[in-house]
Amino acid sequence: MISIRESVAELERCHRLREATLECYVAAIRNVAFYAIELEEDVTARHRKYLEEMAAEVAGGKEESLAESRSSFRALLREYRNKASAFISGLREDLSESARALEEIMSTLAESEGDHEGQIRGALARLREISGSPGCAPVRGALLSVAETIQAGVDEIRKQHQLTVSQFQVEIQMLHKRIDGLESAAMLDSLSKFFNRPEMEERIRAAGEWFTLVLLRVSGFQTAARQFDPAVAAELAGAFARRLHNSLPADAVIGRWSEEQFVAKTALSKPEAMSAARWISENLSGSYACLRQGKTVRPALQVNVTVLDRNAGEPPDKILAHIASFFGV
Repeated sequence: MISIRESVAELERCHRLREATLECYVAAIRNVAFYAIELEEDVTARHRKYLEEMAAEVAGGKEESLAESRSSFRALLREYRNKASAFISGLREDLSESARALEEIMSTLAESEGDHEGQIRGALARLREISGSPGCAPVRGALLSVAETIQAGVDEIRKQHQLTVSQFQVEIQMLHKRIDGLESAAMLDSLSKFFNRPEMEERIRAAGEWFTLVLLRVSGFQTAARQFDPAVAAELAGAFARRLHNSLPADAVIGRWSEEQFVAKTALSKPEAMSAARWISENLSGSYACLRQGKTVRPALQVNVTVLDRNAGEPPDKILAHIASFFGV
């Protein structure tokens, strides 16, 4: 009897713990939605809507909903991060334009300051000179008073002008600091960019005596576009690009030969390149988690890889012919 009571108590404790964990998970999803940084109104509203729908599904406690939410939650966060990166890039451009405009204003003020002030001070000197002439004795006091008033006004304008310039300088410094910060934040997707075929051919022709090429045939992008939509295919391409960059040395130069063909130029030895090729073939093939209307879909890629190394003195045109032979073009 005691054993049964202990088992029941343990079961109840596990049940309470499961409910508390589920409540915390649902609360975490809703908090991410609530505290999402505001971007464009429709982008943020759609992001929050998808998260709220996910929280409602997860709150039901169904095992399949919980399992699916793991990848969907990550994908939603990744998508919003990418949109935030693009938004930050736009802010960076706006700040750069503002900084340039302020610098132009400062330049204009600096150029105009000397001319206008010199003219006014020359006129004041002439006015004082006239007031000292014998014929102006009756109005000398009035003329000197006017000259002093104008002089005080010029001095005040100069002071305000200098203050404005100083404020502009501080503002430009602040803008440049913000631009530097935004440039760092906007680097999130730089790894997913590839050279195009002409650029890659130019780098192969200009390369030194020795290098290795990793050639990849990747099937699945067109299928993803047909099966789901072009947005899923674009996300799939970005995910593959990031994995490919992470699979090769940082100094590798990667180009997209065609929609489903890629070339990477590396300084790896042939055995090292062969090892990297095997790893890429095994780990970059398979399904990828992508988002489609807030839900996770799993398009798949199949990656075929081979390695070419340039023999001493081998002309670039022969290397390009080997590439064309592998790709069948």
